[in-house]
Amino acid sequence: MGARRAPSADARQRDAERSRRLILEAALAEFAERGFAGARTSAIARRAGVNAQLISYYFDGKAGLYQELTRQGRQGSDRLADPDMPLDEVVAAFLRQNVAQREWARLLVWEALSPVGDDAEATAPAFFQDMIEGMRLRQERGELAPELDPAAVLVVLFAAAFAPVVLPQLTAAVTGHAPDSDEAADELAARLRPVIARLR
Repeated sequence: MGARRAPSADARQRDAERSRRLILEAALAEFAERGFAGARTSAIARRAGVNAQLISYYFDGKAGLYQELTRQGRQGSDRLADPDMPLDEVVAAFLRQNVAQREWARLLVWEALSPVGDDAEATAPAFFQDMIEGMRLRQERGELAPELDPAAVLVVLFAAAFAPVVLPQLTAAVTGHAPDSDEAADELAARLRPVIARLR
């Protein structure tokens, strides 16, 4: 038998990318279930099927892993909050996202219930200020009446978009569908459309 060959640089890169992806997927599930304080790196490693040391190697521990997830979640929010889309379509997109990928919404809820640390808290205000500024730009374009406070409108629409996750009983009562179903998201989006139109 010949000598065993070391994996190529490409193969090592693919393995690293796969390990990072598996860790991030496992971390999202663990943090969504238990919050930052309750999540354990050993449990994340078990879910991912990797050595726990890789979490420190790739993400510098649990806090770094959480920060990477937060960064990815905010990037996803930026994509959904497309300034060229009508506001009712943006809300509908967030509703569908929160139903299809409940873990991301639960992550944000846990962040409110158990703050992670100074780094995460320092970046949150800037993130939400950008969203408020986006609402102000919509107001300048005529999507919001001039007498409305863009920040208050953002709070109301955020609450509506998170209803299937944080108010599942109310969502089911209003829509007649299971709160984690596509039908619930579509029905709630349809009911919110005329409400959002009245904001003009």
